[in-house]
Amino acid sequence: MSEEEEFIQQLLNSKTQNEAFQKLLLTYQKPLYNHIRNIVLNHDDTDDVLQNTFVKVFQNLKNFKGESKLFSWMYRIATNEAISFLNIKSKKSGISSQTLQDKAIDNLKADDYFDGNEIQIKLQKAIAKLPEKQQLVFKMKYFEELKYEEISEILGTSVGALKASYHHAVKKIESFVTSN
Repeated sequence: MSEEEEFIQQLLNSKTQNEAFQKLLLTYQKPLYNHIRNIVLNHDDTDDVLQNTFVKVFQNLKNFKGESKLFSWMYRIATNEAISFLNIKSKKSGISSQTLQDKAIDNLKADDYFDGNEIQIKLQKAIAKLPEKQQLVFKMKYFEELKYEEISEILGTSVGALKASYHHAVKKIESFVTSN
């Protein structure tokens, strides 16, 4: 039994569950926060989505088949939760997800948790213009420095397609940044 399989057994066993879940939170809270934050941009929204993600992980752990790494499975849940959150928020606001994203970028300057400068803001604006899949791939590769193999497992897309998406994203971003 691998270390990960053993850990999953601890998460599922009622006697070791609490301690194992604490370890899970300690290990994944920060990387998942960063991942979600890259998608939703707002700190408070990120906290909400992160909480929902851990609730879903806890509720669905018994269904985890081990076909991917636990890390990839949790990232997939976090990604889906973040995208669903943005879609619901844009519907509630009666604005497009693009407009919602533009507003979030404008609000970054006033966000205490964002330590970027004008160049970072410009980069975020350029990323916001990309199609959703290219945004995800770019953010996961550029900001989180995930390997293509990891992104492939999380998004269920071939490495070749991911490389192409990343390449297209970089070209579009370069073009946006140099023309604005």
